Amino acid sequence: MTGYGRAEVLLEDGKLTVEIRSVNGKNAEISLKTSLLPKDKEMPLRKKIADRLQRGTIDVFLNWEPNAAGSSRVINRELALDYYRQIRELASEVGAVNFILSEPNQLLSTLIRMPDVLDSAKHDVITQDNWPLVDKAFDEALDAIVAYRVQEGEALHRDVCERVRLILSLEDEVEGYEAERIATVRERIVKTAEDLRLHLDPERLEQEMVYYLEKYDINEEKVRLRQHCKYFLDTIEGEPCPGKKLGFIVQEMGREINTTGSKANHSGIQKAVVRMKDELEKIREQSLNIL
Repeated sequence: MTGYGRAEVLLEDGKLTVEIRSVNGKNAEISLKTSLLPKDKEMPLRKKIADRLQRGTIDVFLNWEPNAAGSSRVINRELALDYYRQIRELASEVGAVNFILSEPNQLLSTLIRMPDVLDSAKHDVITQDNWPLVDKAFDEALDAIVAYRVQEGEALHRDVCERVRLILSLEDEVEGYEAERIATVRERIVKTAEDLRLHLDPERLEQEMVYYLEKYDINEEKVRLRQHCKYFLDTIEGEPCPGKKLGFIVQEMGREINTTGSKANHSGIQKAVVRMKDELEKIREQSLNIL
């Protein structure tokens, strides 16, 4: 859901730049960080952005660069005359009226520099007349951010699918340790009995082995994990916006991997489980950025 889009539009009095930035988010949280947008345009614009981007924390910026006509300034005549009257009164009190009258240019320069005498021309940047141009700029910025997301999505798709396939290969590796694990347990039980100088009845030994295999059997976890991995790959390939569903599938995958680790009782299986957890955590992080 991360992305960036930018577009510019030339209006009569200057240039308006539209910027849209998006990062991960569960819903479409749109923030219009501008005072240039008319109030009656906010709701339609929010709907347009939500329809195109669907999810993410989305910030919208408008930057206005006026040209010579747009940056023209006007004299506040009433305020300037009020300053002039006050200066005349002060000059009269201190006996400097003749000095003021003899230096009209200096007086005028002083008045122009007084606070708020020169004001920038006030007008709305976005109007009903130029709104179609501004709206088109928003469409261009949204097109750019969608293209950015598509490019990032292709990279994400390759990455998470490769990691899911790696988990499947690690699961095959776990399966390869099964026979070794059974033999190791048998040797451990026999050695413990020999150390304690106990005579093991062969039938009882087989019963203990059956009990062990039932207690630490991971066949169900292997089957379910493979099913979850297949479901993940089918979902990311077949659905247009699978992000939330993929998050739920990742949770189920994690549950099966954790159970396998708790039943492992074998160093090779434990190492494979740790690698699977590492890959799954990376998949979890990446899936947060999938719509």
